[in-house]
Amino acid sequence: MSDDEIASLAKGIHERVLTMDTHDDISGEFASEQDDELSPENRRQVTLYKMKKGGLDAEFFAVFTGNGERTDSAYESAYKRAVSLFEAIRRLPDRYPALVEIAYSPDDLTRIHASGKTVACIGMENGYPIGTDLARVKEFYGRGARYITLTHSGHNQISDSSTPREGEPKEEHGGLSEFGKQVVHEMNRLGIMIDVSHASKKATIDALTLSRAPIIASHSGASAVNEQARNVDDETLRLFKKNGGVVQVVALAEYIKTRPDSPERLAAQSAIRKEFGIPQGRGDAARKAMQALTPEQRTKFREMLRGLDATYPRATVTVSDMVDHIDHIVKVAGIDHVGIGTDFDGGGGVTGFNDASESMNVTRELVKRGYSEEEIGKIWGGNLMRVWREVEKAAGKM
Repeated sequence: MSDDEIASLAKGIHERVLTMDTHDDISGEFASEQDDELSPENRRQVTLYKMKKGGLDAEFFAVFTGNGERTDSAYESAYKRAVSLFEAIRRLPDRYPALVEIAYSPDDLTRIHASGKTVACIGMENGYPIGTDLARVKEFYGRGARYITLTHSGHNQISDSSTPREGEPKEEHGGLSEFGKQVVHEMNRLGIMIDVSHASKKATIDALTLSRAPIIASHSGASAVNEQARNVDDETLRLFKKNGGVVQVVALAEYIKTRPDSPERLAAQSAIRKEFGIPQGRGDAARKAMQALTPEQRTKFREMLRGLDATYPRATVTVSDMVDHIDHIVKVAGIDHVGIGTDFDGGGGVTGFNDASESMNVTRELVKRGYSEEEIGKIWGGNLMRVWREVEKAAGKM
């Protein structure tokens, strides 16, 4: 096919299939008066304006909290932060009732999509705010969480992480903790999708083994394409197939393709970090310094880092590189076990797919590689919807 024929076919497919992204990070300012979702000038990568422009039908907005100390006060602080983000997501339909609605089930999503509205869903990135109180899993379900990522950077009380923090051992629990196993069973009981992005390989295998429903990796990649701790290796991909789960391919360049930085860029990065008081590396000191910033400061910090691309361009990571990960997962696990979870507004973005307005470019690349409309529908949303329905069925909610 010619480029024009590919573009025309992709446009039709993109309009017909359900397109869903399973991971966008938000701040406490989300959907506030300072965050105009309809403005073309809004710098966030996922807004109602950009979703409509790019034909992205549904988005899981992430309630993110980092890991901290194992103390009641630290858990309580993270809990309060999580609650504030749940409330921020609920502001979205309150401010734009004619344009968007929150889906709490696959049936909700189907109904809202059919009405012509944009669909908002809620995921929870990191189970740390659960603390040691299993009842909070049910509370977070009641607040709208339909997946919970077991951990994040660093081990927590639930699970070992694929990326331990500075000073932590490679493993703490040898996978899931005993409490983590209880959390998995409770998520199954309630109908919450178990998300293992950021979890260690052993913790992921524990979850795949223990769960009586399919699980997800909401924003990961294939380690055979690019070796990175957060990506999923082939052995684990085959277990996802056996479990019935799905790996949502991330659009975060560092996980898609290795690209060494020039000395000049590294120096510029160091200067920006120094300006904001962020130590080098990804250790505890850097994490705590980031958490100490205001939401506005964090946004400016990330924008300044992204701004380095104009002066110190990095090796380009493209939509094609991202789809290489989709191809590999299809080869190893099958077409029913892959999806898209960008990690936009949390570091995600590749050339050609740097925000929701460019979603069509993924469909165009998939068409170019010979994927059928049925297969593209599975990748963009069908596989995640199947898993969500099976999770509900296992919980007795269907």
